[in-house]
Amino acid sequence: MYALYARQSIDKQDSISIESQLELCRYETRGQPYKEYIDKGYSGKNTERPEFQKMLSDIKNGLITHIVVYKLDRISRSVLDFTTMIELFQKLHVEFISHTEKFDTSTPMGRAMLNICIVFAQLERETIQRRVTDAYYSRSKRGFYMGGKTPYGFQLEHTVIDGIQTSKYKQVAEESEQIKLIYALYSDSSNSLGDIVDYLNKHHIAQLRGGMWSATRISELLRNPVYVQADADVYNFYVSQGANLMNPITDYVGKNGCYLYSGMQNAKDKRRTLTGKEVVLAPHEGIVTSDVWLRCRIRCLNNRQSTKTCKAKNSWLLGKVKCGNCGYGLNIVKANTKMGRYFVCGTKLASKGAKCHGTGSTIYADALEAYMLSAIKDRLRTFANLGECKHSEVQPRMNQIKIEMQQLDEKIQALVSKVANANETLMQYINTQIETLHTKKLELSQELVNISTSITKEELHNISNHTQQWETISFEDKQAVVDALIQVIRIAGNKINIVWRV
Repeated sequence: MYALYARQSIDKQDSISIESQLELCRYETRGQPYKEYIDKGYSGKNTERPEFQKMLSDIKNGLITHIVVYKLDRISRSVLDFTTMIELFQKLHVEFISHTEKFDTSTPMGRAMLNICIVFAQLERETIQRRVTDAYYSRSKRGFYMGGKTPYGFQLEHTVIDGIQTSKYKQVAEESEQIKLIYALYSDSSNSLGDIVDYLNKHHIAQLRGGMWSATRISELLRNPVYVQADADVYNFYVSQGANLMNPITDYVGKNGCYLYSGMQNAKDKRRTLTGKEVVLAPHEGIVTSDVWLRCRIRCLNNRQSTKTCKAKNSWLLGKVKCGNCGYGLNIVKANTKMGRYFVCGTKLASKGAKCHGTGSTIYADALEAYMLSAIKDRLRTFANLGECKHSEVQPRMNQIKIEMQQLDEKIQALVSKVANANETLMQYINTQIETLHTKKLELSQELVNISTSITKEELHNISNHTQQWETISFEDKQAVVDALIQVIRIAGNKINIVWRV
């Protein structure tokens, strides 16, 4: 008896129907008796199909002499599965007939050609999988909603992007207020994750989607970039983390949240392999301001590091101290002496033949830290009566300045890249353009410093409290104080030049 097998994974206009498959298979029976086996809604990637398994059982029981399919990929798309089945058919003296390919499995050539065709059937399946993956990757880069659980604080709403129907996040008022509260609490370094859980429970602030608050749940919320109102600082933060940013810095205007994806990794296709993470601006509005979000995010990152890596070798001034001769940052070196740590010019440290000979004197970290703490306290006393300025008034302009400075840097680098092939006339043009761009950048930098002097009384009070408790506050809090008050510290010879933010 003939077995007619038909399979269709999904109904599509461009796919052959079950009925059409069976009609063509009946032609191959030449009027002999047959039995039909139909699997509708099942993929050919494996053999876990009810009617297919029933057909195999009938074959093993000696009820079937011929198997007829419309096309060989109807029975399987796996080379391994198909080879195993062919061996079974041959062992039980069952012939396999494909209406489309016209195979005769009773001959060696027929079996060889059959295996070749099944290889291409598997290739087709893998090609379809890649096409789906590429489509997903392309849509994610454009900010489309890619499914998954809706983050706390949001709900889905319909939208259209580039003429395509999709969804985006919309804030849920009460949930978003809870998100703001959690970020505000964690931005205060005196509050741990456990303290936040205790606060929420004590004040009867329940999760509106059920369940209990936990440190793990709070940590997940604090790491999610969908909540940030992304601006130039967020852009630069992810650049420093080695992420791939899909949008230019000019799009980071302090309004939209972000999607964070794992980079596509495929060892077989090196051209598409990406390391790290990919950041895409989302179409929804963020909940938390960038400064609060970054403060929390950086604190989360610092908490992952061992406290030994910070206090024993590094300094809370690291990143702020520059060589007054070459402008490069000073690095910390740990010496086997009683003085312990000292600063060395990064250029000099990197190469013995470097043009920069360093700052000209040994800068011991303990001595410089003591000097800077005294200078910070003196500076705070000078600004004790500083007036209050609303954050919302200066933040947009600060973000715009940072964007413009980034663009100027990119233009300068583009000009520098042309120096190697430039003639004398082009060099004059390049020098003039670089000088003009550099002057503009200095003007913007000074404007940024002037705007940064706008600090609220509450912020000034918190910083003053930290300096009074300097020996007991954390390494991260010391860095935060320095970052809030100082733009850069330049050292050359015996001179220390401090560029203050306030």
